[in-house]
Amino acid sequence: MCQSNTLQGPELHTGKWLRSGNGGSSSCAGDQHPQLESPGPAGSAGGTPSRRTRFRLQFPQLALRRRLGQLSCMSRPALKLRSWPLTILYYLLPFGALKPLTRVGWRPMSRVALYKSVPTRLLSRAWGRLNQVELPTWLRKPVYSLYIWTFGVNMKEAAVEDLHHYRNLSEFFRRKLKPQARPVCGVHSVISPSDGKILNFGQVKNCEVEQVKGVTYSLESFLGPRISTEEMHFSQAPPNNSFQKQLVTKEGNELYHCVIYLAPGDYHCFHSPTDWTVSHRRHFPGSLMSVNPGVARWIKELFCHNERVVLTGDWKHGFFSLTAVGATNVGSIRIYFDQDLHTNSPSYSKGSYNDFSFISNNNKEGIPMRKGEHLGEFNLGSTIVLIFEAPKDFRFNLKAGQKIRFGEALGSL
Repeated sequence: MCQSNTLQGPELHTGKWLRSGNGGSSSCAGDQHPQLESPGPAGSAGGTPSRRTRFRLQFPQLALRRRLGQLSCMSRPALKLRSWPLTILYYLLPFGALKPLTRVGWRPMSRVALYKSVPTRLLSRAWGRLNQVELPTWLRKPVYSLYIWTFGVNMKEAAVEDLHHYRNLSEFFRRKLKPQARPVCGVHSVISPSDGKILNFGQVKNCEVEQVKGVTYSLESFLGPRISTEEMHFSQAPPNNSFQKQLVTKEGNELYHCVIYLAPGDYHCFHSPTDWTVSHRRHFPGSLMSVNPGVARWIKELFCHNERVVLTGDWKHGFFSLTAVGATNVGSIRIYFDQDLHTNSPSYSKGSYNDFSFISNNNKEGIPMRKGEHLGEFNLGSTIVLIFEAPKDFRFNLKAGQKIRFGEALGSL
């Protein structure tokens, strides 16, 4: 039971709580008024203020303490609801206007906790509904022109340059490109599956992957538990090995990763980065926080919290996976050959995932994909993560932070 305690004169001045020796504690609904001991003469040694002056000085702290004591009696959801607006004001108001609250026991939510409490899934579904609204013909050019100017979209690459052709924002986001706009590199073994910015790349070490420089996430948390050998015929490593070693199927090979961030102005479709066979799909429902590089530096294991679709299979050198990570306003992830995939559902169980095998449900070979072939699409922008096995002499032809376009080389042997 939540209790409040009476304050006595000296303790009121120092801000300390004392328990009453004769049953002075009471329920939250019935807080007693504090009793002030009679102070010495106003002019005594030490300059003790008068009783009225001292009460006037300490009354705001006392009132705040009583209110904070009542907050502690609330359930966790109710407490979060009451603290949320106050925390926002704490971070937004200038000159530390609400900093005195921390001196009487109140603690603001951390910036990360505050951001995680934003209903991003609900906002993303609302944005998706808005994107489907057909715009009047006269309004299309002003709206799309504003978007083009804001995010630097190059409409000369679009298959259809006429802005009046796109009936709604969704069609505009998913616009196709002219065939010659993105030539596919035929020399290198792995190409970029999309337009975007290279956030990080390199070898996977100690079962950890860098989402941005210095910020890592767990490989097993990101991909989920190892798929059974019946579905993934190449996963033959002993189960007592580390998760990373279980993915490496050929002696002398290493595991590599590459993270590509798609900005709102980028081409939103993604393609097959190499010749490979997709054997399995794993869908993780989750949050839809922004995957902007600034946020990725701020929130550890951001990609493990967000909704994502993991496609796994094999290529000529062993294990290969492509993961499409959702983000704020990007709850819709579409895989062209997977009609059973439905993302950004209204409800989900935290930490859950759904598996689908293309070997047992479709055929014994999986889904063959050719390099450069259309694979899927986002709405707005998001992130693609490649994790694959390759020989030790595989080299990336990249620099962190560089812009890249679909079809350009990522690396080769």
